[in-house]
Amino acid sequence: MEKVDVDELESRMGPGAVRASLTKPLGLANLGANHYELDPGESLAFGVHAHEHQEELFVVQSGAVTFETYPDREAAVASGTDGEGRGETVVVEAGEVARAASGEYQRGRNEGDERAVVFGVGAPQNAGDLDLLRECDACEARTAHRIELADDRSAVLAVCEACEGETARYD
Repeated sequence: MEKVDVDELESRMGPGAVRASLTKPLGLANLGANHYELDPGESLAFGVHAHEHQEELFVVQSGAVTFETYPDREAAVASGTDGEGRGETVVVEAGEVARAASGEYQRGRNEGDERAVVFGVGAPQNAGDLDLLRECDACEARTAHRIELADDRSAVLAVCEACEGETARYD
């Protein structure tokens, strides 16, 4: 049996105050696991996204996380541009658990006033393709994005695939 102390894990660059992978430290072979701590306004993910093959489970340990979910890509893209809210909002509070199916578009954010602590699990570990959508001011739309490391490796960037513009920098 493997055991780790989440307070001793190194936080990775990205959204959230703490973003620590449990996958390698625990030697996980078939699923991925992460420990998140989100200050008010922070997100679990880089944007609204769907994993081709992976379902995700989120255990909210303290605080609350508000998920925006969409049944398909068309609804996720449209909701970002016309504001008609074609998705669903699900609030998951401390002690509650939420599941996102593979192919379901979602993003969780801390919209509360206190830090949220979340344990996330995804299976299978090989999630397949990731479809990541973010708002791009230059394109005036919610567009496909990729995540890449800055040339000097000092930050993780969200880059719009339509215009190649940087829409977020996490260091």
